[in-house]
Amino acid sequence: MSGTTTAAALRRRAAGAGANRWVVLVVLCVSLLLVAVDATVLHVAVPAVTEDLKPGAVELLWIVDAYPLVCASLLILFGTLGDRVGRRRVLLLGYTLFGVASAMAAFADDAHLLIVARALLGVGGAMIMPATLSILRQVFPDRRERALAIGIWSAVAAVGAAVGPLLGGFLLEHFWWGSVFLVNIPLMLVSLPVGRILLPESKGDGDGGPWDVVGALTAAAGLFAVVLGVKRLGAGELGAATLLPLAAGVVLLVLFVRRQRRREHPLLDLRMFSRPAFSTSVGCIVLAMLALVGLELIAAQYLQLVLGLSPLETGLRLVPLTFAAMAAGLAGARMLRRFGPRRMVSLGFCLTAGAVVLLTAMGGDDNAPLLLGGFVLLGFGLETTLFGAYESMLSEAPQDQAGGAAAIGETSYQLGAGIGIALLGSVMNAAYAPGLSQVPGVPASASAAAAHSLGEAYEVAARLGGPAGEALRLAARHSFVHGLHVTLLVSAGLLLAGAAMALRLPRLMHCDPEETPSGPASAPSPAPSGSAPASGTTAEASPAPGLGSTPMRMPAQRESRGSGVKV
Repeated sequence: MSGTTTAAALRRRAAGAGANRWVVLVVLCVSLLLVAVDATVLHVAVPAVTEDLKPGAVELLWIVDAYPLVCASLLILFGTLGDRVGRRRVLLLGYTLFGVASAMAAFADDAHLLIVARALLGVGGAMIMPATLSILRQVFPDRRERALAIGIWSAVAAVGAAVGPLLGGFLLEHFWWGSVFLVNIPLMLVSLPVGRILLPESKGDGDGGPWDVVGALTAAAGLFAVVLGVKRLGAGELGAATLLPLAAGVVLLVLFVRRQRRREHPLLDLRMFSRPAFSTSVGCIVLAMLALVGLELIAAQYLQLVLGLSPLETGLRLVPLTFAAMAAGLAGARMLRRFGPRRMVSLGFCLTAGAVVLLTAMGGDDNAPLLLGGFVLLGFGLETTLFGAYESMLSEAPQDQAGGAAAIGETSYQLGAGIGIALLGSVMNAAYAPGLSQVPGVPASASAAAAHSLGEAYEVAARLGGPAGEALRLAARHSFVHGLHVTLLVSAGLLLAGAAMALRLPRLMHCDPEETPSGPASAPSPAPSGSAPASGTTAEASPAPGLGSTPMRMPAQRESRGSGVKV
């Protein structure tokens, strides 16, 4: 082992020893909780916002979508910026901006100001999300402890997504709609000084060259256009306003990739994708999120429109999914050590596919035990998959690219969610609409309007009234359940494809013998007999054994640097 590599490992351990790493984890989890809650808290406040600010249809769309659109498009920009200027610095700036934008949103007196505030919240979220994961990697150099930390981190993400609507509903019952944003401010006022005192600063080793501003802006613009197009596809819009952003985004991302390949010091080292463990993990994250978000959306419609549950009852029915995800996150480190990344991620996909197939037994009548079992399996399986994929991705990426790798993971998460809504929503509509084409006694125009969605079908049926209205209502319910079954089967097929994809992951969880869970830096301990080096270290830059890949050498100017880095 070279002296430079040993020195890099000692620097990584010393950086993680500057503060109590478990206290640091608590601070990072609070950061993540705020961002996760804010992503969903507005959903229940939309009716109150509409009544107060009177936004138009386009303005209302941007009020809801500005946050995720801006956040997803800027993750790579701020993730790589943190690698260059310091991840704690970017995180603290994100705290500040998040607090200011929350105050703007809470007291916005017109739709345009609320849209601007939501966009600024997205900027703050993009600064916070990749920084939390990359700092977590810095303070937990030992892979075994890092796996436990990522499990806790992902469990907090699951809690935040579930708490958002419940917190929003509670606040709306007692206060005005702005309170869903105002609650962020006291938490940020506490997090900012605590983070400044407790969080260690970390960044790349300093020889990565100048930050590629043009490349960062190109990636941001391309991702914004792609995510916007995907969201419009999910809403069923196929016109020029959908296809043009998609085409422009793809072109910009292709230009970004070509620029990175030509530069001596790229913004993102795209050679990470040549490592099977890294590229496979990213693909697994996309597939898992594709299944989760699309299924949650359809499940919520089923519970409310078919079974007639209230929004609160619907939220409570989905709570077991969240608790199962939390349990999987907390048990993830132990499962990863026992089964290894390959079997863990594949098992997660298979459990999720089994849950989806089980849920095809849902019909027009409420079956609470079936839903409980299906949602528990669904939450546990998906979180198992996401945990193993995130941990493998971060452990495979070079240390000086920690922020960029975290940003790639979060971007994959966002894109998978958008694609899931678009793809599974399209499958659902294709299976649902034909059942309403010939309903006895219902005019063709009414059938065409009812084919748009189950909610619209109920409105049309109410206007028709009489036997025709009742016939349309029953046909719509039957068609929706049929479409749900088809969508679930398509989802199961995608999940099984993910299980096959996960077979490219390393079979075992390899831990670097020179990184120990202790705090102070010390001489590296000898490797245990038969142990394998961690994938992602500079001295051992090849993928984990068993992947059938040739060793990957780093360029000469970068070999002296240390490498190896959600819900």
